[in-house]
Amino acid sequence: MIIGKPFLSAEQIQDKVTELANKISNDYIGKEVVAVGILKGAIMFFSDIIRSIQVPVTIDFIVASSYLKTMSTGEIKIHYDIREDIRGKHVLLIDDIIDTGISLNYIRERILSMGAESLKICVLLDKKERREVDVPVDYIGFEVPNKFLVGYGLDYDNKYRNLPYIAIFKKER
Repeated sequence: MIIGKPFLSAEQIQDKVTELANKISNDYIGKEVVAVGILKGAIMFFSDIIRSIQVPVTIDFIVASSYLKTMSTGEIKIHYDIREDIRGKHVLLIDDIIDTGISLNYIRERILSMGAESLKICVLLDKKERREVDVPVDYIGFEVPNKFLVGYGLDYDNKYRNLPYIAIFKKER
């Protein structure tokens, strides 16, 4: 396996996190937010962004998966669901990346069915080329090409999440 040079540096990521957190804070002035992180991929982005949001934040998580190594299985599995009662609350769903949109849309519909007053979605990366389901995303960090990325929470077979930057992953032949 080969990890390429940084595609997005740690500094570029942190600058974008600050920018997104400022937009979110401005949009939620006078409101409380329930931030829901989609694990495992969003762990780095989620922890960084919630520390930078300037309005009261309650946190919760959902653990969902649809990938096996580099391929989506198309089947969404919920391994751990949110425990916070979100009825009548403003929910901010935070994920690392949107590509096909299938998983994110499934989770979005699940949260809306729980009676949230409002739901906004924030993703660090948007891989538009792969979109199969149109999902309304309110906050986007970077638009990225259709390459397999690792680092800053993104993984290959549950490895490389700990990299402080994002790199293009290449499998050795």
